[in-house]
Amino acid sequence: MSHYRYVQGCRLSILRAACGILACSFASLTVPAHAEGKIRIAQQFGIGYLILDVVRDRQLIEKHGKQAGVDIDVDWASLSGATGMNEALIAGSIDVVSAGVPPMLTMWDRTRGKQNVKAVAALGSLPNYLLTNNPAVKTLKDLSIRDRIAVPAAGVGFQSRTLQIEAARVFGKEDFKKLDSISVSLPHPDATAALIAGGSEITTHFSSAPFYYLALAAGKNVHKIISSYDILGGPATFNVLYSTQKFHDENPKTYKAFYNALVEAGQLIQADKAAAADTFIRVQKSKLSPELIRKIIEDPENHFTVSPHRTFVYAEELHKLGVLKNKAVSWKDYFFEEAYAHPGS
Repeated sequence: MSHYRYVQGCRLSILRAACGILACSFASLTVPAHAEGKIRIAQQFGIGYLILDVVRDRQLIEKHGKQAGVDIDVDWASLSGATGMNEALIAGSIDVVSAGVPPMLTMWDRTRGKQNVKAVAALGSLPNYLLTNNPAVKTLKDLSIRDRIAVPAAGVGFQSRTLQIEAARVFGKEDFKKLDSISVSLPHPDATAALIAGGSEITTHFSSAPFYYLALAAGKNVHKIISSYDILGGPATFNVLYSTQKFHDENPKTYKAFYNALVEAGQLIQADKAAAADTFIRVQKSKLSPELIRKIIEDPENHFTVSPHRTFVYAEELHKLGVLKNKAVSWKDYFFEEAYAHPGS
């Protein structure tokens, strides 16, 4: 399978995801609240959602529901992007959504005293790499108006918020949005193709797995400037699951079964990473090679765990920058209490 065909496949997946967002928007007009024993989960695409793939493949929610004496009907939706996720969650058409830590914190901040959105669990600590094909760029200070940084959601997404934290450190708090002016919104597959090919305005890409693996392997001029781990001080949660207080409180058995399923999925991945790679390929219908998927899962930088790592760095830094109005005292402020059973930060 050529890299071009893989990227084309990713584009089709993104188009399907966009259609899914529209479907959820229409569904939100008619879907009523439901009783205990049903959960509707939306996930995005990519290796960062491996825990959910294992939960789905092994029917772990249903398993833990039966152990608690409740038959649980699980609906899975595939959406792309935090905006669509958040709209579906607030509309009530989805019970649990998944996105990066900054979008989750934004929802926690904006819904306090209303829907009271909080995180359910982490989905793993995986770095993002800021890559460039410009040989003159070694640090953020080397980026100029001639460069363009590709990110999935310019100014507001995980990658942009992470860059804002680093920009504040490098250029000063008053210039924390300095790199926003040269950032453009572009899906990871398109950004990866542009970075490898060269010759376009896209010289830089804040990339997640598997895309930075592909770019570093295929682009002879592509190199890393900095990673999210460098910015946050070590391994840090990439994606999280989050929900509303209403769903959490009104469906205690279903919620607990869901959380226990996530914990078991993380344990299964650690116990048999080769099997986890096969699950990812099967569930997400991935065209990537099994060797690459196993390499990513076995990479010591990647940790598939429900325990949150360094999420509080985002909470603190984004509050200092004025992105978040509410100040969290600890990570437990924006996680539901079931997560307290495991270490977190």
